[in-house]
Amino acid sequence: MDQDLIRWLSSPEGCTVLDDLATRDIREATILSELNRLRRSLLAARARAAIEQALLRRRAISKFPQADRMLFTREALEQASAAPVAAHRARRLVQVGDVADLGCGIGGDTIALADAGAQVIAVERDPIRLALARFNVEVLGLGSRVSFIERDLLREPPPSAAALFCDPARRSGERRLFDPDDFQPPLSHVLSWRQRTPALAVKLAPGIQRSVVPEDAEVEFVSLDGDLKEAVIWCGPCATTSRRATVLGSDGSTSTMIATTTTAPSLSSPLAVLYEPDPAVIRAGLVAELAHQLGAYQLAPDIAYLTAHTALPTPFARAWTIITWMPFQLKRLRALVRELDAGIVTVKKRGSPLDTDSLARQLSGSGQRHLVVVLTQMPDRPIAIICSADRSDMVT
Repeated sequence: MDQDLIRWLSSPEGCTVLDDLATRDIREATILSELNRLRRSLLAARARAAIEQALLRRRAISKFPQADRMLFTREALEQASAAPVAAHRARRLVQVGDVADLGCGIGGDTIALADAGAQVIAVERDPIRLALARFNVEVLGLGSRVSFIERDLLREPPPSAAALFCDPARRSGERRLFDPDDFQPPLSHVLSWRQRTPALAVKLAPGIQRSVVPEDAEVEFVSLDGDLKEAVIWCGPCATTSRRATVLGSDGSTSTMIATTTTAPSLSSPLAVLYEPDPAVIRAGLVAELAHQLGAYQLAPDIAYLTAHTALPTPFARAWTIITWMPFQLKRLRALVRELDAGIVTVKKRGSPLDTDSLARQLSGSGQRHLVVVLTQMPDRPIAIICSADRSDMVT
């Protein structure tokens, strides 16, 4: 990708080619024939760029509802947040004021911030990504809310703004980076910006070690439709608690839980309901908070599954009706699921070394009942909990 290709892709001719490709059957088996077809009327570089953008737009639709109008690079798309996640973060940031998006990439977070009403300064050292961000912002009609600066933030300070946002690059080519000192910019460098602008938010991978979070900052873990997506460090006036779990839905729902209790829940053997906390709740260390909200018990001190006599609706956990449970013994478990008329069996685990996919194949039968088998621990022994996954028995 270069500036000439960006100009061509955004030209009327380029847009016409991309619109045509959106209607065609492009996959691994057809890419060569599509390239050959395009090369009859286009330069080879333009044909390759058009095919690449057509493929990236299809991949991007899960993150950007308007992906069919945008331009991408493969690596920048990989790191970009899904639109509901970026929108949630933007709603928090705009409460502070104007925002500088530092390392804006292709503009995904810049778009979310501008769409939320912020005036945004989009900063990027890569001129190609900056050009793509400018195109994406303008094609979505948000150009009046965004200014663009090409700047290397390792050499120059961030521009003046009420709040700063940074999503450091955590990849080097195809390789993921796990050491915060290897991020671009390094996390320590990003956090140093607080000296000038205390209101700072930093997006990180959800597996980040909590030891890298400043003591006076908030760490928020965010999930979307049950999948853990990111961690965000909130600093200065952006921080309102120590730990937060936010559960987002593609339907626009947002539910947030913060740390308010340090009391561990009581322990119990499985009762009538099994709760599987959302991964954002688990990573935020808020399982005890959820247990108190639900009047639930833990199975063991270090196991995140909860159990209760009755089910309460909650966005923070999935609930299953317990049919029975037993000390784990594989032969007995096989016999029991057959007695229960098992058809499809889904296996979940916490605190068990067994391979869930292999065991699910062993336990599934020809019966009519969809079961969920949970392999986990009580303080003194491993257990198996058998739950119903049939819609008529599901806890809502």
